[in-house]
Amino acid sequence: MHSSRMTISAAAVALGLLTAMPAAADPFFFSTGDPDGKIATASRPDTGSGFEIESGDDFVLTSRTLITSATFTGLITGTLPATSIGQVRVEIYRVFPNDSDVGRTSGPPTFSTSNVPTRVNSPSDVEFADRDTSPSPGNLTFTTTDLGAFSANNSVRPGGIHPQPGQTTGGNGSISGEEVEFGVNFTTPLELPPDHYFFVPQVEVTNGDGDFFWLSAPRPVVPPGTPFPPGFTDLQSWTRDGTIDPDWLRIGTDIVGGSPAPTFNVAFSLTGVTVPEPASLSLLAIGLGGIGLLRWRRTGRHGSAARTLT
Repeated sequence: MHSSRMTISAAAVALGLLTAMPAAADPFFFSTGDPDGKIATASRPDTGSGFEIESGDDFVLTSRTLITSATFTGLITGTLPATSIGQVRVEIYRVFPNDSDVGRTSGPPTFSTSNVPTRVNSPSDVEFADRDTSPSPGNLTFTTTDLGAFSANNSVRPGGIHPQPGQTTGGNGSISGEEVEFGVNFTTPLELPPDHYFFVPQVEVTNGDGDFFWLSAPRPVVPPGTPFPPGFTDLQSWTRDGTIDPDWLRIGTDIVGGSPAPTFNVAFSLTGVTVPEPASLSLLAIGLGGIGLLRWRRTGRHGSAARTLT
């Protein structure tokens, strides 16, 4: 009788663990919505033909998540935009001061936090994860959808990022090109723990007279965009190049400026699934293992008694 009660108790514990576990494959989707045409910011990898520029916008994960695909929308400028796309890269950053040198207070201006007005709520110094089409075959594939001619009212172009006190330029003026939506598949999914992140896509344009410019989206997020989870703030977009690396500037507050200064999101979406934490699986295994042990002990005693009687 005592053994039976222990078996039932262990079963109850295991059942409780099962019901407490998150679903193994709950869908995840996040979107900032459609481009609004307010600004377009350069973002390209370091390929040798041009210096690296990074533009980023934030998203939040409240549970461990596998990001399997993404979209982002921007302008391709120059001749033959549809056939001039080379390397495509996606980087994931956490929020400063994660993955950052918070003691960096001296040295040449390039390595000093005096480059920028603030690092509060910026991306970190270095990336947390990345996916890339290069080297071929890489761990990222992509498709493009040409959405036709499009213009943005303002831009941050290559050479348009400056350390303070000259960071506020008002932007580099309107820009036109071919609006292209990139559909990105992570052949090695990004497995990310719960945290606040920045998404940074970069596109190489090989036509020699053009670049990729990521298009802004409404801030705060409006339909068809996805609201941020309760308790989290939708941060504005940031950018940097080698003149301020590893620091970042706010595209609206620092570069465009004004009173009040505008703030921007950027057009992208993420798709994936949430996964259980490893600790939950371990607890479940312990519970199920306990049931098996108790059943074995009970069966073993009964088996010995049976052999004695015969």
